[in-house]
Amino acid sequence: MKIEQIYTNCLSQGAYYIESNGEVAIIDPLREVQSYIDKAKEDEATIKYIFETHFHADFVSGHITLAEKTGAIIVYGPTATTNFNSHIAKDSEVFKIGNIEIVALHTPGHTMESTTYLLKDENGKDHAIFSGDTLFIGDVGRPDLAQKGDITQEDLAGFLYESLRTKIMPLHDDVIVYPAHGAGSACGKHLSKETVSTLGNQKKTNYALRADMTKEEFVKEVTDGLLPPPEYFPLNVKLNKEGYDSIDNIIERGTKALSVDEFEYVSNKYEALILDVRHQSDFIQGFIPQSIFIGLNGSFAPWVGALIRDTEQPIVLVTPEGKEKEAITRLARVGFDNVLGYLEGSFESWKAANKEFDTLLSVSASHLEKAISEQATVFDVRKPGEYNSDHIKNVENTPLDYLNDYISMFPNTNDFYIHCAGGYRSVIAASILKSRGFHNVIDVAGGYKAIKETNIQRDQSLCVSK
Repeated sequence: MKIEQIYTNCLSQGAYYIESNGEVAIIDPLREVQSYIDKAKEDEATIKYIFETHFHADFVSGHITLAEKTGAIIVYGPTATTNFNSHIAKDSEVFKIGNIEIVALHTPGHTMESTTYLLKDENGKDHAIFSGDTLFIGDVGRPDLAQKGDITQEDLAGFLYESLRTKIMPLHDDVIVYPAHGAGSACGKHLSKETVSTLGNQKKTNYALRADMTKEEFVKEVTDGLLPPPEYFPLNVKLNKEGYDSIDNIIERGTKALSVDEFEYVSNKYEALILDVRHQSDFIQGFIPQSIFIGLNGSFAPWVGALIRDTEQPIVLVTPEGKEKEAITRLARVGFDNVLGYLEGSFESWKAANKEFDTLLSVSASHLEKAISEQATVFDVRKPGEYNSDHIKNVENTPLDYLNDYISMFPNTNDFYIHCAGGYRSVIAASILKSRGFHNVIDVAGGYKAIKETNIQRDQSLCVSK
């Protein structure tokens, strides 16, 4: 028996490859599926099942494409309905893979069809659970994504409480927990950076598994402080439930090299968003006017999903040379399939053509220290949790995730400064603001990490952001 966690840091997502005696099961695959096919070929094995823990909201799964390419059966938990061929498992239904078994445990709460898959080894011993978004390391799945009709988030939280206590917590402490996500995912509130644990450890450390916790306490804790989910989540659910185009077709369409003139023509004709995915240090030094920066070096796909509200928005790319396919692939992971091409020769070809370009003023934390002494206006674009734990005294929190909601707060004339934790998110925010006409925005290089090395007065008491 072989179990491999295939973790994608950009999405904070774990897919799983399980092989036994020439048969393979894949759990929650990414949209690009060739790597799973290659692994099975190396093992001289056949992919028999594709298990989906639920209808994912934060990424487009590769279940449909993988089934088409391999003939494997797609399995969802009870109550799921799909627009493609799939097997809807019964609660406690057993699936044989080589010499092992996988048992479908219906665990509604994150969503109604959510299912945890229990793996029994060659001796029939409970070995591991693949818990999807039902149980994370240090947290549980948010219960507000599948509200429908009369079902509220409180109802879903109640279902989740029962699922954990009747299906998961009775399992032995040495059972390994393999979740669908780790820290950075918007599918929970306090996910650990660890991506694997044991159930016994989670019973000791995960607040949601406290043995003495009442249902009322659980519902209150898991629903308290939930931020609105990213706007692309419903579309990803729709794609995962109804179907989607092959990523091979999307890559073929998107990897179209555009000359400078073609790039301008396509951008104007289709009102395409110019998305610059280079490193922030390169973007600062020069970029095409009106372009938005979201760098490949960070959590690229989730930030695209959070900030570009229309997944059908036509996009043209400015990429580091050789990174075009990677950018298109990572966009497709979150349902942004309408890439019309990329700028051939990257930004250097734009400059070589003597085209107009913009720059972003970025200053050091020591410069900010002097500016604050002269009553400078500063905004913090980190998440509320980061801001609440430690921030510059008297500075407003305008989280990047919801920047559009704070546009009216930014001054139109006088210079103002923005910072994040390390310098990636602040450049994203600055690019958005510049595209909206705020050319008086100044980035703070190095973010809060650099700010803490200065004498800028900070407030480390818990507070509420606006």
